[in-house]
This record gives sequence, C-alpha cells and structure tokens, in this order.
Amino acid sequence: MHLIWVVLIGFFAGLIARMLTPGRGPSGFFLTAGLGILGSLAATFLGQFLGWYRPGQTAGFVGAVVGAVILLALYHLATRR
Repeated sequence: MHLIWVVLIGFFAGLIARMLTPGRGPSGFFLTAGLGILGSLAATFLGQFLGWYRPGQTAGFVGAVVGAVILLALYHLATRR
C-alpha cells in the first residue's frame, strides 16, 4: 500500500511541477508521472542523506514537488540549445 501512495503523490507532484516550471518539458501521462515519482524518490533520499528524514520516512508532497521541480530544471539545463 505504501508504494501506491508514493506513485500517487509522485504523479500529482509531477503535474504541479510541470505547472510551476516554465518552458517545454517532457510531456505525456507516463513521463509526467515518472518525473513526479523520481522527484519524490530524489527528495526522500536527499532528505535522508541530509538528516531531515529518518530511514523509512518519506519526503511527503511538498518535498516531492520540490524534487520534481529540481529534476525539471536539470532537464531544461541539459537540453538547452
């Protein structure tokens, strides 16, 4: 059940991150969901590394959005012309 919540929170975080980040990014349902899920996982692992979260504790919705926005910014920097 925990994995389902991670996927749902990640999906909605990806949608919000795409709305907050200017420019064209990866589009489509699966790419947006994947972006949010990766953002959620990145925020969780970064927060655990920095000591903000204990092992087994997740970043939550705000952390997932921040992680997804960071990933989108990195995507825009990598694909910049």
